Amino acid sequence: MCGIVAYIGAKECAPILVEGLRKLEYRGYDSAGLAVQSGRGLAIARAVGKLANLDAVLAARQGDARLSGHAGIGHTRWATHGRPSEANAHPHVAGTIAVVHNGIIENHVNLRRELEGRGFSFQSDTDTEIIAHLIEEASRNGDSRLEDAVRRALSQVRGAYAIAVIDGRTPDEIVVAKFESPLVLGSGDGESFAASDIPAILAHTRDVILLQDGEMAVLRKGGMTITTIDGGATVTRAPKRIDWSPTQAEKGGYKHFMLKEIHEQPRAIEDTLRGRIDLQAADVVASEMGISEAFAKTVGRVYFVACGTSSHAAMAGRYWVEQLARLPASVEIGSEVRYREPVFLPNDLVVAISQSGETSDTLAAVKAARAAGATILAVANVLDSAIPRASDGALYTHAGPEIGVASTKCFSAQLAALLMLAVFLGRRRGTLPASEARRVLDALWHVPAQMREVLARGESLKLIAKKHLRARDMLFLGRGTSFPIALEGALKLKEISYIHAEGYAAGEMKHGPIALIDEDMPVVVVCPKDAHYEKTLSNMQEVKAREGQLIAICTHGDLEVRNVCSRDIRGVSTRPGQVFGADPDVFEVPDAASEVLPLLTVLPLQLLAYYMADLKGTDVDQPRNLAKTVTVE
Repeated sequence: MCGIVAYIGAKECAPILVEGLRKLEYRGYDSAGLAVQSGRGLAIARAVGKLANLDAVLAARQGDARLSGHAGIGHTRWATHGRPSEANAHPHVAGTIAVVHNGIIENHVNLRRELEGRGFSFQSDTDTEIIAHLIEEASRNGDSRLEDAVRRALSQVRGAYAIAVIDGRTPDEIVVAKFESPLVLGSGDGESFAASDIPAILAHTRDVILLQDGEMAVLRKGGMTITTIDGGATVTRAPKRIDWSPTQAEKGGYKHFMLKEIHEQPRAIEDTLRGRIDLQAADVVASEMGISEAFAKTVGRVYFVACGTSSHAAMAGRYWVEQLARLPASVEIGSEVRYREPVFLPNDLVVAISQSGETSDTLAAVKAARAAGATILAVANVLDSAIPRASDGALYTHAGPEIGVASTKCFSAQLAALLMLAVFLGRRRGTLPASEARRVLDALWHVPAQMREVLARGESLKLIAKKHLRARDMLFLGRGTSFPIALEGALKLKEISYIHAEGYAAGEMKHGPIALIDEDMPVVVVCPKDAHYEKTLSNMQEVKAREGQLIAICTHGDLEVRNVCSRDIRGVSTRPGQVFGADPDVFEVPDAASEVLPLLTVLPLQLLAYYMADLKGTDVDQPRNLAKTVTVE
């Protein structure tokens, strides 16, 4: 999400830090800052907005000798705790300690309360400042070495972090550490680097070391030492040579941002869940939603408003709210709501879903609902954007910046957020027993690992894409929560490959779409083993009877689906573009609770769309006629 750069060497560090941060701008940010160790203590420079604003601050302080130094840390922030402001921008300082941090500290509330009880005062709303105070306290209480103070501080922290720390009293070293947030190290001629991503240091070195979870490093001019955080055991790891171009480096070695973002989804889900799931209590902890216990019990209806991909997430949310919270729920397209005269009631909970938080049609619907007295909950990926500001509360996804126009990781993070909302409401309304809530939340907690398993096999979908590359039309079918996933799969395909595709509820196939099915029509069926499995399997038989080309997404080990998808004729078809292999076009996902299956079945559909677009040679990341954020009608 955010960007970190650290440098120690013989050169002026401020220009190197700013240059490195500029290489990370593609990650997105809302403020920036740096700390320089000049040998005369620390100098801090911070600014809200783009790096040009930080450049202006540095230019205005050009005569400040403290900003002239050979060791420093820099940061671009994507706000999670506290709105974008200079006070909330990194680095954060406590005494002689300065810290930059990526990630989320789960126990920040308790730690802040304890530190305030011991007399510490806070200057920001961030969780990061807690780390600075903990390190400063440890150094004051006997940990004379900076690395020991960092080690003691991190022993009290629970959550994800990549940090870089400097001390105004020790100008010859920088300490970095990581857990579940990326950090890469680099060495040059008499200089050492650290960054949250390779592009930031690629201009200076191509020999990098990827720091692993639970490790820390001390950077010095002459090199670096790596140890474990818990015990201080020395770690030896050979550098890796990077041969990527700068553009490839921004994409993490992936061919397109979209492919990179598809593979970032497990991390996006982990960050969205972190600190919000309490398995012991079988509950969701999300005070930022602004939904009181009393209101949750009296909600009369949940009214989802969204556009595009977000509307497909809303459809899944509707199923979950109805099933788990036993509340009537509806999904409305934002552009339709604003020109109707919808009836909003005081006990309505209106859930406005928008990746950017700026979608014009959804924002207009929010304003109408708020004027009518409804309670508004925003689900968005950008802190303090327009829709959350116009709402009573917000449930932020933590997918991080999404560069590809066709949304992938924001969609899956929305699904995770909406499933948590359904559990939250169900627990407070007494419709979801603790045992059932724990089952659902445990399944959701294990989803990132299952997603990684799916993505590890994802390249096999390239073979399926090749078979159907000449298709002009495709049909996507699903039932239950697989229906919005079918809609999303069709949308992704048409967005980036320009192949006409339609998503349908599988039960509706016989009411029209079945007329289109013949030997030239690929039909993608989302058929995991859930309550709708047998009915969907029957729909697949109907497609096969009309010689449609079946592509199935099913549960691991499902021989029934594989048998239905098998063809009677093997080999190469006489029809141009149709190459039928011996294996049916089936992709399996892990067996999982029915509530979390959409998070798994959407992955192969995203990859199928990606590979078909890439093979066709379209502009995957910036498809024609589309904008990332729709802020006009």
